Amino acid sequence: MRNLFSDIPNGLPNEFAETLLSSGNFRIERIVSHGHASPDEFWYDQAEHEWLVVLTGYGVLRFQDTDELVEIYPGSYINIPAHRKHRVEATDPDHETIWLAVFYSDGE
Repeated sequence: MRNLFSDIPNGLPNEFAETLLSSGNFRIERIVSHGHASPDEFWYDQAEHEWLVVLTGYGVLRFQDTDELVEIYPGSYINIPAHRKHRVEATDPDHETIWLAVFYSDGE
């Protein structure tokens, strides 16, 4: 047994991501941010859908197709369809933001 809130590396010069479970058409990752954001002009363009929930801290996502900003706080979740370009605009600079991301695809 493990705990989502333990074994977090100290310092975090970069966002930390680890795969917790992977099988077939899905993967579950724990992502830890601490004031991190996507690089300028960078957009995620993933082949998989991503269901994302914030467990601690907060994040701000931006979507390219609408230039929409979405603030996501503990307990908030969002489903991002495959190839919907998005980026992380900001995460909590004072506390760790712990995300749980479920990546999945429709095909076999």
